[in-house]
Amino acid sequence: MSGNPSAVDAVEQLSSGEAFARAFVVHGPNTEVHFDYTITEAFKPTQDRPRLMVSQLFRKRRIDTPTSRFWSESRPPAGQTGDVFEGALRQEATFRFGTSEAAVRPISGWVQLPEALFADERAIAEFIDYRLLVRLATAENQALTLGPNGLLNYPGVTQLKYSGSYVDGVLAACNEIEQNGATAHAMIVNSVDYYHQMLGKGSILADLKANGTIIVRTRMVAPGCALVGDFAVAARLLHTGKSVIRVGTPPAGTFASDGLAVCAEIYEGLAVHLPTHFFHAMPG
Repeated sequence: MSGNPSAVDAVEQLSSGEAFARAFVVHGPNTEVHFDYTITEAFKPTQDRPRLMVSQLFRKRRIDTPTSRFWSESRPPAGQTGDVFEGALRQEATFRFGTSEAAVRPISGWVQLPEALFADERAIAEFIDYRLLVRLATAENQALTLGPNGLLNYPGVTQLKYSGSYVDGVLAACNEIEQNGATAHAMIVNSVDYYHQMLGKGSILADLKANGTIIVRTRMVAPGCALVGDFAVAARLLHTGKSVIRVGTPPAGTFASDGLAVCAEIYEGLAVHLPTHFFHAMPG
């Protein structure tokens, strides 16, 4: 329970929206509901039309401190691998061992609750479950992929230029991962490329599925690009196992007009053990 007298803890069997709505009809603009789980993991609206989120690609590790130190490996500078026995055959033999540090940071999504819903508990619950959590899931995709501490900006992730077709670039990245002794476990692609370069284009989607390579579609990777990696082995999603939904004041520029704003917030970060196992395919 928070020290805020208007804050409440969520009832476990209720959805996130139902828990917030039940509290809101009592506390109104002072509502703050705390959850003992990461609410994007309990996101329900996509169950009947499955679409993976970026967070689902990683194994998860719960931590109770703001930062975590972990083991990591990195590529040596060019020209400093010649003395490693069979380094040309087994690229991973040249990697350097060390440690890195990752931080858990807040990830937030915002909506404005229409005044006409203020007294309608069921409508509030649906609005939170189907709109606020969608915004939060999008913010989570952005933070883990494109954000300042996301994979695309992580030191050691390799940019792989391709000159052929988009599929050529994707498959080249899969190959590079396996040349490092890993597996092309998953890729993050833009929906433009999924629908125009992959879906209905021969057997590529069936081939990737048979290969065990799963696909996340999100706008957080630029069209023409793909982030391909051994997500299950090369990184861990750090989280606190805590979340909150609260009425609050949004950052400037969040909305075009005034209104009662509701924020959903989770706390996550990435421990990237093997940046060597991620390739950012992009046009050359």
